Amino acid sequence: MMEPQKIEQQKIITVFLADDHHILRQSLGVFLDQQRDLGVVGQAGTAEQAVREALHLRPDVILMDIDFLDFSGIEATIQIRKEWPEARILALTMHSEENYLLPFLDAGGCGYLHKSAADTDLIRAIRMAAQGQVFLRPEGLAVLTVQQKLNKKQKHCGGEPVLTERETQVLGMVARGYTSKEIGEKLYIAPSTVDTYRERLIKKLEFTTRAQLVDYAILHDIFYKGD
Repeated sequence: MMEPQKIEQQKIITVFLADDHHILRQSLGVFLDQQRDLGVVGQAGTAEQAVREALHLRPDVILMDIDFLDFSGIEATIQIRKEWPEARILALTMHSEENYLLPFLDAGGCGYLHKSAADTDLIRAIRMAAQGQVFLRPEGLAVLTVQQKLNKKQKHCGGEPVLTERETQVLGMVARGYTSKEIGEKLYIAPSTVDTYRERLIKKLEFTTRAQLVDYAILHDIFYKGD
């Protein structure tokens, strides 16, 4: 007699919606709940509520608008990541990347999505964020490319710094939003060692923000190193 086959349950990616437009939140909630691997676990209409509820629910992915009446989604992202560094937060906004992408990445965001492209890119962006990846549209990559060129002009003359294999691995994972603990577990090194690599990279590359690390990693084909 054959043993009953084990049915593997598909993991549901939990999603939290933070947007000050009630109708949009409801529509997004219905749309996302129709996906077999996604489930909306909460919503917020203000930035303060988004911070409080996201920290309480700890969803896999947070969709964060930029504009709220009380304070910005960027500030909310900073507050959430301060208390919960592992949080995966995607910007879902009407603003283009030119003015808000770099500040959002600096705040700890893991992707930037325009509401006009939500019907085509949203599901993929959520799944990528849940896997620890960063989602950017071509427009976002263009902004990072321009910023990288400006950074190069501001640096003193000389060749590109040479990174070791381990530095390259750490840089790729830092750029994708992994915490020191997560990087340490994947690379079998202590979190304190990861922090040392972070400091070394910032000093060697003469960077001050995470957006610069993301920018550098993408343009030098380092973004997916480390896995």
